[in-house]
Amino acid sequence: MSIVVSEPKVSEHWYSRDGMPMYTVESTKGTQRPTTLRDARKLNLVPSVTTIINVAAKPALTQWLQKQVLMAALTLPKINEETEEQYIARIILDAKEQGKAAADRGTEIHEAIQKAYEGQHYPFGFSEFVNGCHKTLEDFFGKRDWICERSFAHDLGYGGKCDLHCDGLVVDIKTKEFAEGEEVTLYDDYLLQLAAYRIGLGMPNARCANVFVSRNNPGVVSIYEWPEEEIQRGWAMFCCLLEYWQLRTGHQ
Repeated sequence: MSIVVSEPKVSEHWYSRDGMPMYTVESTKGTQRPTTLRDARKLNLVPSVTTIINVAAKPALTQWLQKQVLMAALTLPKINEETEEQYIARIILDAKEQGKAAADRGTEIHEAIQKAYEGQHYPFGFSEFVNGCHKTLEDFFGKRDWICERSFAHDLGYGGKCDLHCDGLVVDIKTKEFAEGEEVTLYDDYLLQLAAYRIGLGMPNARCANVFVSRNNPGVVSIYEWPEEEIQRGWAMFCCLLEYWQLRTGHQ
């Protein structure tokens, strides 16, 4: 038996200088492939907010990934005549599959919410997630004319696509596993992302909030609005990471 576990690929999104998404480019075979830094240099593209944020260490994520590997090791018995390398590879593969399943579920929920705000049809099975998000946003901010999935590029050399924004408000949606009344853990990544979005969208004084949609409890939604002083701190941190990324890659 031979199992090959490749290094994880870091998702990188790119945008044209006028804010258009350029996630893929045409290959020499005429098919679409993911855009690379080499393409970005050639086409004068800017990196996404998340690409910039990903240059910073993420201890909490590392700990979560280690836990997934340990859980997989506890539930997968060693097969007869299986070498240690093969066993380790199988454990890592199983842990990755568990994480991918959670991520895929989150993506489906996110897409349903996006379609709802864009006035499109979405699978009926996601109604509780969508309705919970809509009601919580309206209860918190009142009725708003939300703009969904607007992309942008900023003169500083980065771009992005914002989940929801309206006059004076910038919102990013996250899916997590939590129950009603349970406190949701906050990370600096969320703060940096919102701070970069509001500047990128030309809304330097906008209020910023994360909307957390529960993956395992349909209809359960929580909102956290970041204090202005935290948003300013997040912007300062993002600028440092942006400068580091530009110096490291030589692209700006």
